[in-house]
Amino acid sequence: MTAVPGSARPASVDPGTCRDRTAAAAEERRPSRLRHARISPLAAFRTFWPLARGNRVAVLSSAALLIASSAADAAAIAIAGRLTDDVLAPGDLAAFWGPATLWLGLAVVGAVASAAGSYLSGWTSEHFLLGLRDHVFRHLQAIPPDTLDRYGTGDLVARLTGDIEVVETLVASAPVELITSAAGALVFAAAAFWTSWQLALITLAAAPLIWIGARVFGTLMRTASRAERDSNGRLASLLEESLANMPLVQAYGRQQAERTKVHREGRTWMRAGLRQIRLSSVYGPLGELLETVSVLAVIGAGAWQISEHHLTVGGLLAFAAFLSYLHPRLQELGELLVGASTATATCERLIELLRTAPTPETAPRPDTPPLPEPVRGAVTFQDVDFSYPGAAGPVLHRVHLDLPPGLLIAVTGPSGAGKSTLGKLLLRFHEPTRGRILLDGRDIAELPPDEVRRHITLLPQESMLFDDTVRANIVYGCPDAADSEVLAAAVAADAHGFVSALPEGYDTPVGKRGNNLSGGQRRRIALARAMLRTAPVLVLDEPTTGLDDAAIARVMAPLRRLTAGRTTFLITHDRRLTALADLVLHLADATVVVTSDRALTGTEC
Repeated sequence: MTAVPGSARPASVDPGTCRDRTAAAAEERRPSRLRHARISPLAAFRTFWPLARGNRVAVLSSAALLIASSAADAAAIAIAGRLTDDVLAPGDLAAFWGPATLWLGLAVVGAVASAAGSYLSGWTSEHFLLGLRDHVFRHLQAIPPDTLDRYGTGDLVARLTGDIEVVETLVASAPVELITSAAGALVFAAAAFWTSWQLALITLAAAPLIWIGARVFGTLMRTASRAERDSNGRLASLLEESLANMPLVQAYGRQQAERTKVHREGRTWMRAGLRQIRLSSVYGPLGELLETVSVLAVIGAGAWQISEHHLTVGGLLAFAAFLSYLHPRLQELGELLVGASTATATCERLIELLRTAPTPETAPRPDTPPLPEPVRGAVTFQDVDFSYPGAAGPVLHRVHLDLPPGLLIAVTGPSGAGKSTLGKLLLRFHEPTRGRILLDGRDIAELPPDEVRRHITLLPQESMLFDDTVRANIVYGCPDAADSEVLAAAVAADAHGFVSALPEGYDTPVGKRGNNLSGGQRRRIALARAMLRTAPVLVLDEPTTGLDDAAIARVMAPLRRLTAGRTTFLITHDRRLTALADLVLHLADATVVVTSDRALTGTEC
């Protein structure tokens, strides 16, 4: 960048002003919060139910077993009433054994049915969780990296863990609970009517109040839950970002600023959680209060019926037992309505992810032949335009390149000129706004992304390593590689020497993001990984960034070996690397200019 006269940096900067401006700039650059449309619990259920449809036999079996358990409980209560009137009241011990044996048998049946039904319900829930997490993660893997960056890593983790568990309560657990609670309520309500229809009417008078309360509290809980989950995701992202950048935070003395941000978002999450707690703390006691009023009314009416000889003491005790089972079922139905509203807010966050457009998958057509083997690596850009969504103008405009295989093409230009965009288009992380990209004469838009990427090796700017062994990181792109191939790749990348000196050699863990290794060592491991893939096209994104002169000197020879015989796009600002290129392309103002052409004749650019 050229210096502008009169724009020299001031001699001193007020620290407070610097902090204020930094915070303001960060707030200005921060992307607007992602919004999602509100949907009904039924619509949310329909969205995710197909993932549980394969286990519907288990769902129905679980519900049937739990209903059978409720029926056994109802029958046992009726027998208890008979024991009171026929055994306890007259003191007839001989009449005890028959009802007692039947009661015991019903208890065994109810216990077995309850245990089996509960296990099947849990089995269904766990399988749904596994399937849903796999489904969402598979979708995330298809989203272009730039699009995925709109979400914080911590927020994505929160959606793949806590949010998915909440969705399970709506889609997998709720149907079983709804069926069993509704069926149980019907069973005990029918038993109550059979015992005394007058007392049953008094009891059911509270049901509409429970339903209305559930509707009101459900709406309030849904809003509170949405705020809590969104805040939880933002806090997770903030913590992940701050922890990942801790060296910078400490070096610039910004610990207090980071603590303030974390505390501020933590208070927002706390307030959202407290709102949920307030609503829950009110809803539960209100339900208990309604139940108490109903029980007192039943006891009073029952006492009158006994005095008028319309009901026996055993009948009243049986009715009270039916009531003790009926009210929890009604309460569960109300809580299911509240819980469904709460879970819907979380469903919206996952639906938002699933509606994020992935890289288009191309379905193979019968008339579309595969790429002929071996792929040579000839690359053509035909009048390619590309604009990022919301950008003021195009990043690339009418780019036309016709590159024969085996060239080393250096791509230079100022930051933001679109250098990395060329590689992303070639890898189908994005699709051209206009024009076509050809690989060996075939439009890559006609091929599945995985097929295109099988013939292209990417060496990103950051040496991305997994928390695994050196060997596992080298074979990451070629998991079936033999030990001899791994050794050859490490030797070619000038990595074998330092790897052999590690405590466990190739089985040494590299640590999180390769933190057990130096920057140059991480780069050479990444080079070995790239060398192991024999793809004919190579995209190198700033391969010497972050390395000192000594480290750069160590990787120069491996880089030459890596690019030999491959069509290589070398994105770089390093003049030492551009000097190696057959062709140098300079990007500026959305156009490509050939600044050096040492090896081509007749190549159209």
